[in-house]
Amino acid sequence: MSYPEARYLGESGEVSGVIRPGDTPPDLKMAKGTEERLYKGTEVHYLGTGSSTNGAFGLYRWEMGPRPSGPSPHFHRTITESFYVLDGAIQLYNGDKWVTGKPGDFLFVPEGGVHAFRNESGEPASMLILFTPGAPREAYFEELADIANTGRELTPDEWTELYLRHDQYMVL
Repeated sequence: MSYPEARYLGESGEVSGVIRPGDTPPDLKMAKGTEERLYKGTEVHYLGTGSSTNGAFGLYRWEMGPRPSGPSPHFHRTITESFYVLDGAIQLYNGDKWVTGKPGDFLFVPEGGVHAFRNESGEPASMLILFTPGAPREAYFEELADIANTGRELTPDEWTELYLRHDQYMVL
């Protein structure tokens, strides 16, 4: 394996780093659950988005409340996804089995890899979610939050269309 082709071709570097203070309020709050009990009580911090990393990656701090939440098993065709547990106990699914992830545990999922995560501990839990390349995942989670927070009901066909628009393929 070798380094990729250069993306920066200047001679002297530039001042371009961006600091995000740790006490920045969450970018997204999901107050209620959805039909799929996806993310109720979750707060999301967009540490790095595809637009802020020039498409290189997306990195979120995902803070789940004590109520059970998390997506059903699914896969993505265009992105990898990685999970790093910061606090609490998070159920991680690698496509084969569920394990209880504790602080320091890490799960990498390549494109096409079936995966899921859940907080079923009854206590708050948090993790970092990293995906590459930096797809516009914020729109997906913001749409889910809107559905959850407004109580809007989607038909099965509407759920399928939402998932397809966002490279989310649910596994039965």
